[in-house]
Amino acid sequence: MSALTIRASFRVVNSSVETWKPEDGYAVGYQILDPETDTLVVDGPRAPLARPLAPGESVDAEVEVELPPEHGRYRIFVSSMRENVCWHYQQGKPFLLIEAQVDEEGAHLLRSATTTMGALGRRNLLRSLGRGFKYPLAIVWRNRSLIRSMVRRDVLGRYRGSFGGVFWTLLNPLLLMTTYFFVFGIVLRARFHGDPSRAGFVLYFLCGMLPWLAFSEAAGRAPFVVLEHRNFVKKLVFPLETLPVNLTAAGLVTELFALLVFVVGLLLARGGVPATVAWLPLLLIPQLLLTLGLCWFLAALGVYVRDLGQINGFLLTLWFFLTPICYPVESLPSQAMAVLSKNPFFVLVQAYRDIFLEGRAPAFGPLWKLWLVSAVLFLLGHAWFYKLKRNFADVI
Repeated sequence: MSALTIRASFRVVNSSVETWKPEDGYAVGYQILDPETDTLVVDGPRAPLARPLAPGESVDAEVEVELPPEHGRYRIFVSSMRENVCWHYQQGKPFLLIEAQVDEEGAHLLRSATTTMGALGRRNLLRSLGRGFKYPLAIVWRNRSLIRSMVRRDVLGRYRGSFGGVFWTLLNPLLLMTTYFFVFGIVLRARFHGDPSRAGFVLYFLCGMLPWLAFSEAAGRAPFVVLEHRNFVKKLVFPLETLPVNLTAAGLVTELFALLVFVVGLLLARGGVPATVAWLPLLLIPQLLLTLGLCWFLAALGVYVRDLGQINGFLLTLWFFLTPICYPVESLPSQAMAVLSKNPFFVLVQAYRDIFLEGRAPAFGPLWKLWLVSAVLFLLGHAWFYKLKRNFADVI
């Protein structure tokens, strides 16, 4: 191996049903790809087979791989092929995979193995999933100070100049919940089977509202968030992915204020808080992943579809009434339960009530499915935002 050359020795096996003849274009060669983007960098020279290969026969071969002078990592596919027809590795046949690195000292062999495109695809999928989950979390962690500062400014600035000031963060959800209580608890006389009293309705209703308040506030504002910060898109190098994170964190602040009201009511009505509230972090994590994933999706789409805010408001209202927050699950028609029970907030509302009011752990089956759906939406939402943000400046 010279400074930028790697010599690869291997055995070629004819696993087809026809004879490979050098004069028919059968040869061995290599292609060099960028491992990050799978972009073809070098299409190397071909070396004809030393002799014809009948089906099942094999022959030893050797190629010299000339690596580019640019520093970086490279992925090399060494494979048999037929000129102007196909590379055999692209048809699922085994090939030699070489990973190398070029730096100021020359070429360095990192690893080599015989594999197939199917096996490589599965490995790349697992690696991509790991990177896809790690990258958005890394963005949040690296910019945690910025996020904290912007959330504080958003919460405090929302009511700056008003008489109530920051207390509107508490009063707004309280007034909203009071309105729903009047309509459903007093006018429509809805009751929950776990506690059919009027005080019981208040507790079950407030408990169901807790996750919805955080989600609806963030999702309702998400379609406008990039447009509201258009100066960050055009003039500054700014981590735009953090804007939906700010909304999700601000929504969580609203939920925390509502949680204080609920806990006070729980102490007055029942004299204590059950130990099962220790399960709350296992509910908050998928709730935040779900909220953030949808906020990333809505924030990116809102740049291109300016009517999304109005459509989104209607969909959130519909989603709210399809979730058993203001009414008991038992009032839903049995035919609809099979569909409505797949609603992530159906699971969250039930789980919140389990740990706060029923004194039991949330059901494991729906919970692990909620975690799975939330994680997938988190990954897809960030990928969607990351892909579309490149053209934000052109659209805005």
